[in-house]
Amino acid sequence: MSPFSPVTPPPASTSKARRGWKTARWSLYAPIYDQVAARALKSAHREALATLDLKAGTRVLLLGAGTGLDLPFLPRDIELEVIDASPAMLRRCRERAETLGFDANVKQGDAMALDFPDGYFDVVIAHLIIAVVPEPQAALNEALRVLAHDGELSLLDKGLRGQQPAGVIRRLLNPLARLIATNLSVPLDSLLQEHAVKRLGDRDLGPGGLLRHMHLRKI
Repeated sequence: MSPFSPVTPPPASTSKARRGWKTARWSLYAPIYDQVAARALKSAHREALATLDLKAGTRVLLLGAGTGLDLPFLPRDIELEVIDASPAMLRRCRERAETLGFDANVKQGDAMALDFPDGYFDVVIAHLIIAVVPEPQAALNEALRVLAHDGELSLLDKGLRGQQPAGVIRRLLNPLARLIATNLSVPLDSLLQEHAVKRLGDRDLGPGGLLRHMHLRKI
């Protein structure tokens, strides 16, 4: 029996429209994304990646890489695949990877339908991607599908804990946040419920503890 929970896709026309809008808007945000996000989120990216066991030759997937804000905190001797849906974001990410000296394969791809075989990666980095895709469950399922047994997943996003309700500020801001870019109240524990993973770490990071970092091992 597959360890992955079934995902019922929305109607094709609805799904296509949602994905198209999300990709288009990130192309609009690309020129200013680093100015807005880099300073605020730098420490969260650094602290999350410091938990991973990244040796020379480790096969790593950087999923939904955006402009590559994780890249400065990764060793250069890993085997790195970089995926994002936005061509504009990828252009900036590719430039950053080259500047930092990475020999990385940077390409456009869909986090909800990855073209890698099962168990291909030793490490999957999913930072600030699950909360922005149209189908979070599908993206998380794919991240764990391509992760090897005993591999590590670094999950950093704007997620709630367990059954806790969203706070007043999250509830007030979330409608606008979802329209602009992201869901502030992703139920990460529910998304992981059907998966066999061991939690190696779980803590709040980022401005005001807005982000939740989960360091997971696939078992």
